[in-house]
Amino acid sequence: MTVPGVLDDQALRRYRELLDAEDAAFDELEHAYEEGDRAHFEADLSAWRQSLARKLAFLQRMGIDIPQPAVPATV
Repeated sequence: MTVPGVLDDQALRRYRELLDAEDAAFDELEHAYEEGDRAHFEADLSAWRQSLARKLAFLQRMGIDIPQPAVPATV
């Protein structure tokens, strides 16, 4: 039985998968940046953002809220 907000082995395994996917997406993004390949950079940036969103959504479903950073006031 899984209690909301409690991480069990299955949840930790899924989180590790999401971390690995995010890491792989970031590696691709980094390579595109280093090569100066704008088209691949844009596609890889989108893929990285999607993997990050999946990870954050998973954490939220597990009851782990990540506070949003403060946005500076504009003058």
